[in-house]
Amino acid sequence: MVRIGEERTERLDIVPAQLRVLVTIRPKYACPRCKGGVTQAKTPPHLIEGALPTDGAIAHVLVSKYADHLPLYRQSQILNRSGLDLHRSTLAGWVGKASFHLTPIVDRLAKHLKTSSKLFMDETTAPVLDPGRGKTKTGYLWALARDDRSWGGGDPPGVVYFYADGRGGKHAEEFLKGFKGILQVDAYGGYNRLTKATRADGALTLAYCWAHARRKLKEIYDRDGSKIAAEGLRRIAAFYKIEAEIRGISPGQRHSVRQAQTKPLIDDFGGWLKEQLARVSGKSRLGEKLRYINNHWDGLQVFVSDGRVEIDSNPVERTIRPIALNRKNALFAGHDEGGKNWGRIASLIETCKMNGVEPFAYLKATLEAIAAGHPAAQIDDLMPWAFKPASS
Repeated sequence: MVRIGEERTERLDIVPAQLRVLVTIRPKYACPRCKGGVTQAKTPPHLIEGALPTDGAIAHVLVSKYADHLPLYRQSQILNRSGLDLHRSTLAGWVGKASFHLTPIVDRLAKHLKTSSKLFMDETTAPVLDPGRGKTKTGYLWALARDDRSWGGGDPPGVVYFYADGRGGKHAEEFLKGFKGILQVDAYGGYNRLTKATRADGALTLAYCWAHARRKLKEIYDRDGSKIAAEGLRRIAAFYKIEAEIRGISPGQRHSVRQAQTKPLIDDFGGWLKEQLARVSGKSRLGEKLRYINNHWDGLQVFVSDGRVEIDSNPVERTIRPIALNRKNALFAGHDEGGKNWGRIASLIETCKMNGVEPFAYLKATLEAIAAGHPAAQIDDLMPWAFKPASS
């Protein structure tokens, strides 16, 4: 028989993750004729000295919990099936130690973000166990995000989650110390204190979100089929159609297009809004939604006069979704410090994802660098966007 060709078939196979024990042997040497004592190589650097996990094992736990949303008790069950009995309290200890060592990097990441002239902010609940009461209390994770990709900004995207035990505007003021410029937010009243001239870093300009305004009308339309709400939705859709066409071009070009095309539509919407407010009862549901838009009218127009500003705050809302998934699966953090750990590690993982960086590779390399004594003066090299994976 003579071979005349071949057919090749590919099939997907999966080998379950395997655990392995790394044994480091350090021989001791001594000269029987000398007085130099015993010589032995130094212990390789570890993030948690004398503990069981390698830095890669710790990174795996962090990514499984905060990127794949696997609570620690589920990770403990998975490890148990492989023959390793590790209680979730042990895993929680690893998370806490890693968070402690990663704190300077997250703090530096926040400083990088606050050098920008425009940021997004939003907040979401983070239930936390309240010791002694057997119940949970409501903490909050405040997301501060930068994402200038829609207009080709040169600064890399990123997000930092700050934990606080409440939702008061004083927390936003604290987290935003050092920031000057435009803050794009929803219409939560707690942000209003940031616009006061007495603020230490000067008053911020608040840009409000048209997606929130649209939702108000959409609720009424879905409930009552209101023709007024339908008209408002049609007008807002025209704004978004223009935004879709100018996404990705420079701020100057976006500003020019908005002035020429969007501003007349906005002005017309303002006139239409005043007409409807005069006709619709202020106590009706529709009247409340229209009044909401009217009360935030100045902030809703900021995007027209600045090509860097988005029409809505959807970029930061996308960074909130992973927090919601983790909250759904884990139910609550064990204590306030656990809420801070949640925010710190999620900050690095979500910033990795925004920059196209694989979170496990980044965290493993970063924890190894910290264990090896990475110089504090070179902390910028440990930012997620600066990570360069080792070539295969």
